[in-house]
Amino acid sequence: MTRDYSASDAIVHTKSGGVARLREIMRRLRDPENGCPWDIEQNFATIAPYTIEEAYEVADAIEREEWGELKGELGDLLFQSLFHAQMAEDAGLFNFDDVAETMSEKMVARHPHVFGDEDRDKSAEQQTADWEKIKAAERAERAEKGALDGVAVGLPALLRAQKLQKRAARVGFDWPETAQVLDKIQEECAEVVEARDTLTQVEVEEEIGDLLFVMANLARHLGVEPEAALRAANNKFIKRFEGVETHLAAMEKRPEDSTLEEMDALWDQVKIEQRKKSD
Repeated sequence: MTRDYSASDAIVHTKSGGVARLREIMRRLRDPENGCPWDIEQNFATIAPYTIEEAYEVADAIEREEWGELKGELGDLLFQSLFHAQMAEDAGLFNFDDVAETMSEKMVARHPHVFGDEDRDKSAEQQTADWEKIKAAERAERAEKGALDGVAVGLPALLRAQKLQKRAARVGFDWPETAQVLDKIQEECAEVVEARDTLTQVEVEEEIGDLLFVMANLARHLGVEPEAALRAANNKFIKRFEGVETHLAAMEKRPEDSTLEEMDALWDQVKIEQRKKSD
């Protein structure tokens, strides 16, 4: 039996169709009879990596202040949400309206100072404290008993480390002073050196992990987002190394044709040049 897609086609080709148009496009892509074979074959696990990638591309556009690109990247991320919701609907689990309703209920419940009777005259610190209390109550309703329950396994490792440490700090498991974290970093560095000289590669990896975990804790103590800090460091490295390559090209050389001493000297030169430009 041939399906009548006339009503569907009408909204699919309506440029002002908004979210309803996008939802219908997603539904058609997953249509078992006439959809896209690739889209039909996907499941939550196969789509999840694309969802993570799109979230990072949103962050990248913001980092570069490419606002024209941001519109497209946000669209890609929205489409990922629709994709997961459509797969859930196909499986009889929930649909996109359920997702939107869940988020609406959560936001209303978490902002009683906006949508309820609570006073809006609060400091940012007090609002944060209230937010954490509400989230703690939500975790209790989900029968999450441990302080670390519910921290998503799929988060980037640095971000997950920070969230785990923040949860532990809420129940008093934290260094009170930043100096103590710095002391711990020195201790972990010494253990890395010892592991490098005397232990197996697996043990070296473990010590490196301990060091990175404490570095994430230091970032939290200093109010720094470690993922953002590392992204900025990556970008800085790229710009400086590109500067080294530019200077080498002017000398008709490439990095692989140069010595470390030459490139290191050019690196210092590029640092000075870039700092002067930013002043």
